[in-house]
Amino acid sequence: MPAYALRALVLRKTKLGEADQILHLLAADGRSVRAVAKGMRKPTSRFAGRLEPGSVADLMLNPGRSLEVISDARSVDLHPALRDDYDRSTAASVVLDVLDKVAVEGQAEERLFGLADATLTALEHAPAEENMRAVVTAFLVKAMAMHGYRPHLDSCVSCACAADGGSGFSLEAGGLVCPACGTASGPAPRLSAGARDLLGWLLGATMAEVASAQIPARSLAECFALLRAFVAYHLPARLKALEFYANGSGS
Repeated sequence: MPAYALRALVLRKTKLGEADQILHLLAADGRSVRAVAKGMRKPTSRFAGRLEPGSVADLMLNPGRSLEVISDARSVDLHPALRDDYDRSTAASVVLDVLDKVAVEGQAEERLFGLADATLTALEHAPAEENMRAVVTAFLVKAMAMHGYRPHLDSCVSCACAADGGSGFSLEAGGLVCPACGTASGPAPRLSAGARDLLGWLLGATMAEVASAQIPARSLAECFALLRAFVAYHLPARLKALEFYANGSGS
């Protein structure tokens, strides 16, 4: 198979041998791709600085036995502010870690790359830490929706009756549950009317809108805590970046 071009977001990197790096990538069509950047850890490498986590690049790949091999890389967006600022860096690490867990090799999900790029751009331009937290929260709920776990917020997910403010949210069923169904639905954290409305808004808003919005701190904290539990319940891998971010933000 001949070499081929691929636009991709670097999610993470791991060392290989004395000088190489394995890059875990999110392709523009939403697939997970792993590729080797030979000699990347050498100071003179042409890949140095171009293929850091959070960077988008146009790559030329040569098919290998188990991993693709990068023969060329041209920067598209380095997202430098995500590495220069601690708060932005820790927020972005959550995004990259979740993407690394939900993207599947050989399985396209074209919306995922667009969500990733919009989220990282919003984190670069968010004016304050609380705006960054709102962007991370919006990313979590949108990513889970794309992964097949869109929260059901209009009625009880079990019996379809009206779910008023203060209803429980079933982590297992993925939606609001009325008091009658809450006992049998597994873990069901309480969700206020304000937090429920905010979740619905976050699902439909653009990342740019989220980054600039004035959001009530209490509702945002409630949504973030719920989504942290929701993601942990449904994704099989431990999300260290999300745990670190949650503990560091005081959530």
